[in-house]
Amino acid sequence: MNRILWVDDEIDLLQPYIIYLKGKGYNVETASNGEDALDALDTIVPDIVFLDENMPGMTGLETLQEIKRLHPDVPVVMITKSEEEHIMEQAIGEKIADYLIKPVNPSQILLCLKKHIHQQAIVTEQVQQNYRQEWSDISYMIDTATTIEEWQAIERTLSRWDIELENSPMRSLIDDQRTQANAAFAKWIAKNYETWFANGQKIAANSPLMSQDIMKHAVFPLLDKGEKVLLCVIDNFRYDQWKAIQPLLSDFYTIQTEEQYTSILPTATQYARNAIFSGLMPLQIQQMFPQYWVEEGDEESKNQYEKELVQTLLDRYRRRESFNYWKVNESDFCERVIAQLKGVHTPLNIVVLNFIDMLSHSRTESKMMRELANDESAYRSLTLSWFKHSPTYELMHRAAELGFTLVLTTDHGTTRVKNPVQIVADKNTNTNIRYKVGKALNCSSKNVMMIEQPKRVGLPSPNVSSSYAFCTGNDFFAYPNQFNYYAQYYRNTFQHGGISLEEMIVPLITLIPKK
Repeated sequence: MNRILWVDDEIDLLQPYIIYLKGKGYNVETASNGEDALDALDTIVPDIVFLDENMPGMTGLETLQEIKRLHPDVPVVMITKSEEEHIMEQAIGEKIADYLIKPVNPSQILLCLKKHIHQQAIVTEQVQQNYRQEWSDISYMIDTATTIEEWQAIERTLSRWDIELENSPMRSLIDDQRTQANAAFAKWIAKNYETWFANGQKIAANSPLMSQDIMKHAVFPLLDKGEKVLLCVIDNFRYDQWKAIQPLLSDFYTIQTEEQYTSILPTATQYARNAIFSGLMPLQIQQMFPQYWVEEGDEESKNQYEKELVQTLLDRYRRRESFNYWKVNESDFCERVIAQLKGVHTPLNIVVLNFIDMLSHSRTESKMMRELANDESAYRSLTLSWFKHSPTYELMHRAAELGFTLVLTTDHGTTRVKNPVQIVADKNTNTNIRYKVGKALNCSSKNVMMIEQPKRVGLPSPNVSSSYAFCTGNDFFAYPNQFNYYAQYYRNTFQHGGISLEEMIVPLITLIPKK
């Protein structure tokens, strides 16, 4: 039963209201002055306070200050005869939840209660009802999807419901529907992925927008129009995470285009981000610029030549723009980039942000981080909190003030893995748990997608007999040796490299600064 504290020096005259509210199931406590109200708060914590503004002795505003000091989260509704501006400004400054002008009527009181006590329950019930009505439509979309555009629409729809149902008891239903979608998507990828390529190169006619197309598709047209561009690549950035931070950017940017593109396989930084910056498939990079391709087994960083790859792309297209490139791993370096941005006159500026990637890895390795980000909702929340309080937000704000068009994207997304599958592989096989590349790969799971001839899809082969194996859905690889240990260690961590909507269908957003 919800509890109301009603404070008014004429409380006896309000008995009809109190009887009405009790008849609606509310527990109503009363006080005729501020002192009695504060005494009542020593023993009860109400769900809402109705507070008369004009009382003898301790005034309504003075009482409000004490109530907010004792119980800052309890909503207080000021009831006043006066609409004087300075009184209302002071009350609002003290964070009243609402105000009503005397004389009030029962319907106003009831509406106020619904707004401040029951709003979340009402909204939740409506959202759940809407999802129930749309559930069969989503299932039909999943069962009949035959194009990348349809899969993009499915990812947008699932992400929207992921967010809207994140605190709902129906959470498990959307999880089940995403599992269904990822299973169907993996079959579709297995059937279609190789058809997007010929001789290891992408066929423009029937293939979707992919990693190697991003610069040509999203950046070059802006440069051709004479715009200053800030390309921001956030590692491990999912579509639902974009929707979480979007409202923050709307204060100083307008969305020009909101697209999704398909990350190449493997959905891993070494392959996908190098493809973005070079405009080439990994095999082409290895063949054309062997000095910039780092093999899986090499100890050095797999992405240390990104700046050089950007230059090769500009050279191939005979573009003469100068550019800046920054890779940000620490907040103090991001602050230095912000300081440098003011004096920048180069048309193309590229920033790579690795925070979400570091969050994903630290969550795998840290028990505390696992508890903080124990599901997709918490993972989004951590992303939003990081963005809101990080220099990255200030960087984008500053870029808007300086007139930069912002292209915001990622190299791949990430997915929460749950089911270990056994794989047998050569000792030189790579360590990623969502994909494997090596000799004599052997996995009995029917959900694993194998690519026996990597050159067909633009992937290099460390050895003549190398093949690739990709986990789908929320599976992950574990070796028979210490299988149970690694199954427990990696279960419910966020990983990338394989095939899922979250990893492959990722955001590509162009934003223009508000004037």
